[in-house]
Amino acid sequence: MVVVQDGAVPFLCRVGRVCRLWNAAASSPVLWRKVTVGHCWIAPGKTQLPKTEMKIKETFDWMAQNRFSQLRNFSLCHWKKNVTYAVEVVSQFCPHLRSLKISYCTGLAVTAFHSLGLHSQSLQGIDLQYSEFQVEGLLEYLENHGSQIKQILFTHGIKNDRLLSAITKGSCPDLELLEVNTKLDSKDCELPVFIHALQMACPKLKTFRMLNVRPLHKTMRNSADSTLGFPLLEELCIATTSYSYMTDKDLWDILFGSTRLRVLDLRGCSRITPSGLSSLPCLELECLFWGQYFCSNVGLSSPKKELHMVTQKWSRTLQQLDIANQLFSEEDLEIAMSHLAQASQADTLHSLNLSGTRITPPALRPVVGQTTALSYLNLSSCRYLPRGIKRIYRGQEDIRQLLDKL
Repeated sequence: MVVVQDGAVPFLCRVGRVCRLWNAAASSPVLWRKVTVGHCWIAPGKTQLPKTEMKIKETFDWMAQNRFSQLRNFSLCHWKKNVTYAVEVVSQFCPHLRSLKISYCTGLAVTAFHSLGLHSQSLQGIDLQYSEFQVEGLLEYLENHGSQIKQILFTHGIKNDRLLSAITKGSCPDLELLEVNTKLDSKDCELPVFIHALQMACPKLKTFRMLNVRPLHKTMRNSADSTLGFPLLEELCIATTSYSYMTDKDLWDILFGSTRLRVLDLRGCSRITPSGLSSLPCLELECLFWGQYFCSNVGLSSPKKELHMVTQKWSRTLQQLDIANQLFSEEDLEIAMSHLAQASQADTLHSLNLSGTRITPPALRPVVGQTTALSYLNLSSCRYLPRGIKRIYRGQEDIRQLLDKL
């Protein structure tokens, strides 16, 4: 239970030193299937002495040979040295390795990818977000072993974007999860994406995330029009904290074949319209995140209309709805909320974010009174509500008290 909650390291390392019985218990390989190693030997930001570096390598060798025989998922965080060495050791002594995560690390060399190719025949997931690595090594690895990779995550950058190009050309035909992200304060966030080519190259994609990057939709010459889209896609995330180029047409080009979509994250996509959303082929959407955050034009736009087209389409399946700072008119919000209230018999809606909207007490009363499963309600910064109730409500008891005030 402790390993599941807190991880194998450093807990098992510490209890193994208590006594022989504890050591025998902590040595069980089944407890070491998921390991995350962070700042174990030195404090963050401190210089690593040669003697400490040698101790790190010796300890890592011993753990790999004596504890990692059943290792499935390995994560390395905040390492500035010995990253290549650690990956090589893990790949050599962990034949069952399925997932590798390198987070906030530097210095991952080509030889590490060569070692993965030679030894890690079960590897299916690679996460290199916020880490510096030699892109050529990963490109070569994907060219030779990309058919076994089902998940890949990386951070947007001039060099790293070559990975997306390789994936688009078919290096990972069985890919199920693709995530490209960048830091919130990044300036250059534009990412050219050949959607139709990606759809043909990755027909099994289930999760597609582009976090805080602005995808520029490109059309390749001689691209086939007979693509089936992403028929298995269940989650699409194009969230951004700045402006977005995404239009209804762009969204349709991505999702025209995605009838199984369950999660749609369009935070920051101000050009998407309710009619564009209502035309999507997915009929059982469970989570829609459409809030506008950190936009300079919030509060200056003219009122939007037709939100009811969205709530009417997915009223019986929506579990989470976020329309924070969306400037729909009071009348439109009242109609939209009524659709959610009428579908309350299914008890599906659990979370509703109306922060910064023009929601009014008459519009709010039905959905709060009839949606019995609602456990999160955000009414902060709602100017059209009376004082004292413009806050976040958590738990059904808290929301029932709000109903009395309304």
